[in-house]
Amino acid sequence: MVSKAQGKTVKTRRVFYIPGYDPIHPRRYRELYRKESAAQAAISGYEIGLKPKAGRGNYGWQVDAEIDGQRVSAQVEVLVWSDIVRESMSSSIPATYWQLLRTAWVYIGSGALWRLMGLRKGPVIAALYPVGMLMAQALLAVALGLLTYGLLGMLSDHWAARLAFAALGMGLGIALLRWFKKKDGKFFAYYLMHDYAYSAATKGANPPQLEARMATFGDAIAAALTDDVDEVLVVGHSSGAHLGVSVLADLIRSGRVAEGGPALGFVTLGQVVPMVSFLPRAERLRSDLRYLSARDELAWVDVTAPGDGCAFALCDPVAVSGVAPEGKRWPLVFSAAFTQTLSPARWKALRWRFFRLHFQYLCAFDRPRDYDYFQITAGPQTLAARYDGRPASKSRIDQAVSKYTSVAA
Repeated sequence: MVSKAQGKTVKTRRVFYIPGYDPIHPRRYRELYRKESAAQAAISGYEIGLKPKAGRGNYGWQVDAEIDGQRVSAQVEVLVWSDIVRESMSSSIPATYWQLLRTAWVYIGSGALWRLMGLRKGPVIAALYPVGMLMAQALLAVALGLLTYGLLGMLSDHWAARLAFAALGMGLGIALLRWFKKKDGKFFAYYLMHDYAYSAATKGANPPQLEARMATFGDAIAAALTDDVDEVLVVGHSSGAHLGVSVLADLIRSGRVAEGGPALGFVTLGQVVPMVSFLPRAERLRSDLRYLSARDELAWVDVTAPGDGCAFALCDPVAVSGVAPEGKRWPLVFSAAFTQTLSPARWKALRWRFFRLHFQYLCAFDRPRDYDYFQITAGPQTLAARYDGRPASKSRIDQAVSKYTSVAA
């Protein structure tokens, strides 16, 4: 499918990584890149190393690699919105349960939930998990309070004692809820609830604060496109995928991707686009998906894997959203095929670590095929050249599924 190879060899590259809904400091991604690139280099027989990024601006690092006998220098920058994420996660326990009810109503009332289940059940189960877990936590808290009241009530039937026992039971139930929230690093119930509630709160529209941040992302990428580099590569992971779609669509519409400049590549990894694009007020995203899918200013590759239960694996985000135009070119959709690119022992170790698998696209594969994150970001080929002639996965889903297909004017 990739026909415009833009086939010059890459010696210098600018990489912009857009994380998903993640409150963690971007140094996490630097350390992940450092560790996993070294592991992949040892497996695949190339050299790669990191050093601090020079200059001011976005958080990032410098990568120097020698792959296929060619030296490449890449500057990787993280386009940070973790502060927005943290602010959206600052809800109290009662507010989180209100988010639960509101989010469930948005997805059920709009009909989006049933259509999403028709695509992939994995990410829908992941979306239902925090609902079930939070309800279970609430029921346990209520049960603890009632049990405490019932047991102590056998000691005295005086009204004052009964009132004290009820207060104690309620206090223990609240304490249990607070304990669950404190331990959410193990349960992920609050984290996932905030994640899905973030888009549901506006029914798919971008909040003003996020729109403003996306504009700064666009400015950073536009500046890189005027640099003397061979390729500018944008990587959108998880929720960062649909942010990248809108950022790049805005850049091209406004004429900020000049002909004759660096090759422009866009990689979406583990995308969850339908969770947003299927909502009624996601006209902006649907318009950007439609627009970007027909442009020749960039190469867009979408990589997922059925083994990743948190992503809409092999679902063409443009087609399933019902906005595929005539002359659609992008994205090229194919699978990272975890069951084939990871050894049986490695797959066994990771199979039930759902959140770790959602980050596998950024990690080393011990049986790599044509997907190698580090060759894409630090190798000697542009994204378009690397996947020129690569067919899309036959098992991809490319039928229109969304009920809502309206686009922004």
